[in-house]
Amino acid sequence: MKVVLVSTYELGHQPFGLASPHAWLTREGHCVASVDLAVEPLPEPLIREADLVAFYLPMHTATRLALPVIERVKRLNAQARLICYGLYAPLNAELLRDLGVDAITGGEFEPELVKLARGESAPQVSLERLHFLTPDPGALPNAAAYAQIRNGESAKQVAYTEASRGCKHLCRHCPVVAVYHGQFRVVQRDVVLADIRQQVAAGAEHVTFGDPDFFNGPTHALHIVEALHAEFPEVTYDATIKIEHLLRHRDLLRPLKETGCLFVTSAAESVDDRVLFLLEKNHTRRDFFEAATLMRAAGLTLQPTFIAFTPWTTIESYRDLLRVVAELDLVENVAPVQLALRLLITPGSRLQELDDVRALMGPFDPQLLVYPWKHPDPKVDSLGARVFQLVHEEQRQGRSRAEIFRAIWRAAGEDGLPDNFRLLPRAAIPYLDEPWYC
Repeated sequence: MKVVLVSTYELGHQPFGLASPHAWLTREGHCVASVDLAVEPLPEPLIREADLVAFYLPMHTATRLALPVIERVKRLNAQARLICYGLYAPLNAELLRDLGVDAITGGEFEPELVKLARGESAPQVSLERLHFLTPDPGALPNAAAYAQIRNGESAKQVAYTEASRGCKHLCRHCPVVAVYHGQFRVVQRDVVLADIRQQVAAGAEHVTFGDPDFFNGPTHALHIVEALHAEFPEVTYDATIKIEHLLRHRDLLRPLKETGCLFVTSAAESVDDRVLFLLEKNHTRRDFFEAATLMRAAGLTLQPTFIAFTPWTTIESYRDLLRVVAELDLVENVAPVQLALRLLITPGSRLQELDDVRALMGPFDPQLLVYPWKHPDPKVDSLGARVFQLVHEEQRQGRSRAEIFRAIWRAAGEDGLPDNFRLLPRAAIPYLDEPWYC
């Protein structure tokens, strides 16, 4: 069978969700092509010849971008069977089926794709414990086409892999929860290391671990980075870890540094204790301050992400967020878009359990793939729109993070910046040159 796997966007890195099922389907004898529309055009001749076209939907942005492509593929090849897989496929199952998608699968999707390619049925969500195959990144565009790690004056090619999927936690706003319901699954250590090894051989000098939380299995994670460092001592890496886990496993911060970790992304989301409680983040404002201190003491860079505009945001709480970022000297650590993001209410979201959220929600928007909401204070919505537009315009003009922060500070109605605000050189903080995180 001729199979085409399609990704539209995955945060600027080579999609694990193409490379992994490519290996599974190839082992079954299928003729498989992988296409990443983030860096290459849709190959119409391949689509016209395909028996099956499967769209990888790991995130909200990727799903929105996929919708017009699904329509285009239907026009090019009305006979091809269409499949959607990945985290956001089951969340948007009804809409996708209305578009003509034949089958949907999420969770541990590799063996389910194999079943679908055989013409068998597959569950909409599978949490089967798998023994993974080594992904096949050679089927993807060259890694040089993707985001790079910037550190000082250097730029390095980035490998991307996953050591686990799912999450043990039930944060109310997180889409992972709607599929995994507090469970996580590990990718075997030998598979992870084999994946990294082949990407390093292709020129990668830094690894991004794309796990929802690298410390869901801290022993598993530590064994992997120790082995990585032993084999490739010059290769650096980054990972995503909850504030809660940074505090609980503070004894592991030094080993992270010693094995080559450059920075940790952490979904702090807010510095308002009420918002953190409602989102069930399991950390507090004080915890965030402590985590920032611990990370700095360990010589690690903390890169917090935020949901700046929620139904509970006030003008003053937004200004407070800016003050905290400045006072903790995190301006260069925070991608400007993080100060503009608005809470998304997606299908299956636990946010809908909250009375005040349901009271603000409008009908589901099939183009935006969310339940739109309006803030009780129109001034907050106005500020959010103004900040989002400002960030877009300032980035387009090549402004630095500090310069954009200064503009946001003024837009929020603040006066002089704190005494410790510094226009640090951008290269002082390691970062991936792809700023989105949703």
